[in-house]
Amino acid sequence: MSGQRPYAVASVPPGYRVGPWIVEKPLGAGAFGNVYAARHEIPGAQPPRAALKFLPTGTHTPRQLRHLRELAEREVSLLSRLRSPRLIRMHDALTVDDPGHPELDGATVLVLEEARSSLDAALGADRPPEEGPALLVQVCEGLRQLHGAGWIHGDLKPGNVLLMKDGTARLGDFNMAAELEGTHAYSPAFATADYTPPELLWSEIGERGMQIRQTADIWAFGVLAHLVLTGSFPLPGGTPTARRDAAVRYARGEDELRLAPELPAAWREIVRDCLARTHEERAPHDAASLLRRASAAAAGRKPRRRPVSRPLLLAVALAVAVSAAGLGARALWGGDPAAKPGAGSAAAAKSGEDEAGRTRGPAGYERCPSRSVCFFPEADGRGEMCAWDGDDTDWADGMNDCAWASDRPPGSVFNNGAADPNGYVDVTYFAEAQLRRRVGCVEKGQRVNLAPASRVKSHTWAKTCAL
Repeated sequence: MSGQRPYAVASVPPGYRVGPWIVEKPLGAGAFGNVYAARHEIPGAQPPRAALKFLPTGTHTPRQLRHLRELAEREVSLLSRLRSPRLIRMHDALTVDDPGHPELDGATVLVLEEARSSLDAALGADRPPEEGPALLVQVCEGLRQLHGAGWIHGDLKPGNVLLMKDGTARLGDFNMAAELEGTHAYSPAFATADYTPPELLWSEIGERGMQIRQTADIWAFGVLAHLVLTGSFPLPGGTPTARRDAAVRYARGEDELRLAPELPAAWREIVRDCLARTHEERAPHDAASLLRRASAAAAGRKPRRRPVSRPLLLAVALAVAVSAAGLGARALWGGDPAAKPGAGSAAAAKSGEDEAGRTRGPAGYERCPSRSVCFFPEADGRGEMCAWDGDDTDWADGMNDCAWASDRPPGSVFNNGAADPNGYVDVTYFAEAQLRRRVGCVEKGQRVNLAPASRVKSHTWAKTCAL
């Protein structure tokens, strides 16, 4: 039938039972399933209420049925493995056993947390929601949790940002979610045009679907942020098709990006970076750094500056600053504070002067700038130093390169971070880029010697070191 969704699931009547759950009313319908409010059959059971997402089944072609199984497996896999505070939680996954209703028989039913509403509904009001900046920060938290675990949402849009009863936001609807396989993932070739980056609008579709990268979510966040904060899309056009064509012209350099004048100044640079023309231009702005910038913008303060593009330059700046204060800078370049002094130097060392009478600068952990986390190739803060006041998802090819870490593992770390208004005070570090394979965490103020085998390739600020 014309206009019918190809994977539509039959409607579920009130009172229908699935496991211990009793359907009450519909909450919404998406491209690949319907969602219903439900209550537990046992009063006082925990949780007492849930949202049941019915994924379709029924009389489809073998290719369609295989596709449906893949969609269900994606969402079940992600929700079973990730239990993050900004992702909607799954309580259970059930299968309908009802031969008497073949349109429902065999359907997968996800038992999810019940949300109060969605961001899409909130945007239906006459003006952007006042809590918009805070909700955007929470969306960033969800993206960081997803990306840090090696997943891509693939369909970030207002309808998939769920608002809970306490007013907070969680990401939902993971039918399009895909797990990274190296630098790419594979997702079904179904996406919402307004939130799809230009390079995917003409992307080839292979047997496994469409190749996507995490920067697809970054583009979608830029569109979402502009819409939440201004009530309008960032690209011109009265229809999705017109806006899609505008995105293509923009990506080809035929048009410039013209953001709405009412977009707050603190958010303008964030949105512009998210909506960079190419994947390569968006790649430096990962979800972790986006979260820190969005948190600062929502709090009405300037974001903390990221370190300079190379740790060596940071060391130069520190050396200049220390020299200006009358302190020697030799230790900043990897001098060993434990080296045995020569004859006649003991008194000089005790008085804080070297053999030539120059005041010595700090040689160990004390070099680490305030509000930063610093890694050193030797124990006790000795040797060279790589310092960051932000996250870095790839020490070899990220916002900051740490040259010595490519062939020498860090021997020590100092978390010299200050109190953060959003609670990101601890630092978690990982054995692989893109925050994969966690190997340790250092709390605020801690100085830790690391095991020789502790290779570190990326790190992120965290609210707690607890898993």
